[in-house]
Amino acid sequence: MISCWRLRIRPCASSTSREGPRSSRRSRCRSAGSSPSVPPSVTPDRRAVRPRWYSHPYNRADLYRLAAGFGWLPRRGRLGLARRLGRFAPRLLPAERAVVRKTLSRVTGVTGSRLDALTVATFADFAMCFSDLVSTNRQPAGRLTSTVGRVEGVERVTRLGAPLISLTAHVGNWELAGRLLAGRAARTTHVVVAEEEARALERWVRRDGDGVRFITRSRPTISLELVAALRRGEVVAVQGDRALGTRGDVLIPFFGWPAPFPLGPFLLASAVGVPLVPAFCLLDADHRYAVKVAEPFAVPRGGEEEAARAWVAVLEDVVREYPTQWFNFFDIWSPVPA
Repeated sequence: MISCWRLRIRPCASSTSREGPRSSRRSRCRSAGSSPSVPPSVTPDRRAVRPRWYSHPYNRADLYRLAAGFGWLPRRGRLGLARRLGRFAPRLLPAERAVVRKTLSRVTGVTGSRLDALTVATFADFAMCFSDLVSTNRQPAGRLTSTVGRVEGVERVTRLGAPLISLTAHVGNWELAGRLLAGRAARTTHVVVAEEEARALERWVRRDGDGVRFITRSRPTISLELVAALRRGEVVAVQGDRALGTRGDVLIPFFGWPAPFPLGPFLLASAVGVPLVPAFCLLDADHRYAVKVAEPFAVPRGGEEEAARAWVAVLEDVVREYPTQWFNFFDIWSPVPA
């Protein structure tokens, strides 16, 4: 639950700080020519391969439209159909199935038939969240609340106001989380997204509106744009669970094994002096969403790696509670060739 999420750095409302584990210089991927005072424009490492689980033959616009076409069905029936299709997906995606199985084994410790069942459930949960992404998520913001069952800690966003950085992950329906929090903040929210291989799909699925603006992280001026947005008192939403495959990543233990995570969100927070707010939108057993917002925290200058470690601890707790809703279909511990 949200109350047990571990934050080991200074909360926004407090002037005291808690001592966290010191990061080793060996744990950081090499980073040259960047200053902690300004978010750097990271330079891609030629040896790095940015993993994209969605690089498969089923990532086509017509299939997206087909999925959206089922939006006329009652939501319960649509999700039931999506769940059945999702349970069939592992047969079509054997490489992703193997990665999900490995991830769940490390996260949960289960084996055998129980592990197989969780693997299938991950694809089923993804299918249901994706079904909402291309149908329910596209509805006016005022109608989205009908899909939300539980809300925990969202008053923290209202109390903080803006500017702030909303930090989330590929867990549950992260797109819906961004739109809901944008409504709470009552300010323009700039959602940082990856420049996916199929730009037409991105334009079709993600449409600016309701105070939400999508911005690709590959833009050469993105650092300046995000800093300017925060200084205008607006909100920036970023995902903190996928490394960029650059020298700006940092290695942090994740379920006992080192994995690369992006340092950019924490550099941005410390540079502008705004709080980070971990937030998630998860599908409960009744097929309604639980919106969970953790305690906001600040990132002091020089404390970016410590903040990243605290974030990873939060992410571990969420993934442990909802293991079949962490939709990373590549090996997070080995995303680049050795």
